[in-house]
Amino acid sequence: MFSFIIPFIILILVVVFIHEYGHYYFAKRYGVGVTDFSIGFGSEIFGWNDKSGTRWKICWIPLGGYVKFFGDRNVFSQSDQEELLKKYNKDDQEKLFVTKPLYQRSLIVFGGPLANFILAVIIFSFIYMFSGKDFTPAIINEVQKDSPAEIAGMKSNDIILEIDNNKVESILDVSKFITTSTSEFIQFKLSRYDQELILKVKPNIVEDEDNLGNKIKRRMIGIKLSAYNNKINHIKLGPGQALIQSINEVYFVTLSSLKYLGSMMTGSGDSSQLGGPIRIAKISGQVAEFGLIPFISMMAYISISLGLINLFPIPLLDGGHLMFYAFEKLLGRPLSKNIQEGFFRIGMFLLISLMFFATFNDLKDLGLF
Repeated sequence: MFSFIIPFIILILVVVFIHEYGHYYFAKRYGVGVTDFSIGFGSEIFGWNDKSGTRWKICWIPLGGYVKFFGDRNVFSQSDQEELLKKYNKDDQEKLFVTKPLYQRSLIVFGGPLANFILAVIIFSFIYMFSGKDFTPAIINEVQKDSPAEIAGMKSNDIILEIDNNKVESILDVSKFITTSTSEFIQFKLSRYDQELILKVKPNIVEDEDNLGNKIKRRMIGIKLSAYNNKINHIKLGPGQALIQSINEVYFVTLSSLKYLGSMMTGSGDSSQLGGPIRIAKISGQVAEFGLIPFISMMAYISISLGLINLFPIPLLDGGHLMFYAFEKLLGRPLSKNIQEGFFRIGMFLLISLMFFATFNDLKDLGLF
């Protein structure tokens, strides 16, 4: 049990701290007072005050965090600005979040998700520079009889160049692109005797286990791959190339996540793979056993997910506040307090429903349902 909890807490502490620091950085940059910087919720375990008066603290429930701005009950609301200003003198008014220009408030809110994406880029860059990245060409060694691949026309010695218009730079990309595909047919671009072919393959959906022993539904097409002349091409990249590859990876993961969520909303995606804190804790403990590189890789993927989810236009999330600012820009004034509260109730319902569904999947994954 502790082998799961400790890696999970480390992962959450780092990812949440970076997210909240993104908010904190832009708030301090634009002169907003920050009274609290909390990792976790509930009662404080320990903390300290810095020179500017910010209380930095760690709390007992490590499932999130927050940055509290000076004088703000609802730090992102503009609807009660006049009432709030009456309570403070001119110097203190300059430290209030609500007195800042729209672009500054937007950057302060966007700073959290932005920090998560930057963390992922830094982690991937570190891995590519010091551990390396695989660039082994993906060559089909065997096509199973009567498999989707054989039906589509794939043959041994074909070289896979692209999958769903994603360039295959490594033999490792093949499984990744097939797994993250959400279309009924997967498009392959192949090289065969110096000729390029486009084939569409309808994968089989099979019950399987991942490398950690967790049950998943896997898309299979029935091919086995091999390295050309059995030579593995694993290269340590320079800083510039590592940065480019890292940005590409973050972009791919973000786009794939959006496609997956879109497929769930249309009913074509596999919603059983959506997990919550319990599944994250379980997988983080399993991954930590494989070493530092797999663990920080998972941290990067979780960081991307946290940044992306927070950008959804749901009140209570950063994206919901950015949605309010978009309305404010269009209307020339903030939405009324009643309208904002109505949106917040809808957002609360959506988040609770999502948490319930993810937790149900987690418990089902543990065999409790």
